[in-house]
Amino acid sequence: MRNRFVILSCVLLSLSSCKAPRDVAYFQGIDSVSAEIRDKMSQTYNTRICEDDLLTVNVSSQDPTVTVPYNPPAYRFYQQGEQQVNTATVENVFTYIVDKDGYINFPVLGRIHLAGLSIHEANTRLQDMIRDAVPDVLVNVQIVNFKVGIFGEVARPNIYTIKNNRISVVDLLAMAGDLTINARRQNLLLCRDNNGEKEFVRLDMTDPALFASPYFYMKQNDIIYVEPNDAKKRNANYSSAQQYALTIVSTVVSSISVISSTVVAIIATNRNRNGN
Repeated sequence: MRNRFVILSCVLLSLSSCKAPRDVAYFQGIDSVSAEIRDKMSQTYNTRICEDDLLTVNVSSQDPTVTVPYNPPAYRFYQQGEQQVNTATVENVFTYIVDKDGYINFPVLGRIHLAGLSIHEANTRLQDMIRDAVPDVLVNVQIVNFKVGIFGEVARPNIYTIKNNRISVVDLLAMAGDLTINARRQNLLLCRDNNGEKEFVRLDMTDPALFASPYFYMKQNDIIYVEPNDAKKRNANYSSAQQYALTIVSTVVSSISVISSTVVAIIATNRNRNGN
């Protein structure tokens, strides 16, 4: 009977040791995917301008003087006595906020609708509007507040500012120092804001089909939450229960100690009285 128990324990241990790598490895089976699926993985993504995006717009030409009206200087303020004075500074760049209707207020041209456009499309639209006044105009639009966040079972949970306006979920995990060994890799939660409506999507890092997913590339203000796996949850529950039990035991022991001291003191007092 004892030998059977030992054999069964060995079998269970071997099964659990085989299961762990399957849960940890990313993109399992990617070497055997078909050519058709590989073609779908080769997707491209263009960031679209959204409400509340903060943009910089640089207008240039061979003659810099003709683009001055389209490039207002950024201002900062300093205190001079009791009066605030503003002064242009080359360290800062003038920015435009995309309002709730998708417009920016641009010098000379007025209100321009840019929401929903890619960076390339926004460049083209502005160039077409300025070209009559500046034939060789070149426009460069950038999003300067493109941020994505990740928290949960990662090494460095944080909100990250993205410089190139394009980042995949794999890039974000690399920036965050990768998933911890306690992360649930098959069930990452993506939280996305689509025109004021929340969208929640589950991502499986062990499935190579992720490369072909429309959620492989992140959008502005996306948030990733990484859940702990069952082992981490069990350990957390065990630790909580253990801490609670230790607290109860400590309280009981302290109470017994106080009661014992009180009883000893009472007995000693009575003996002294009887002796007198």
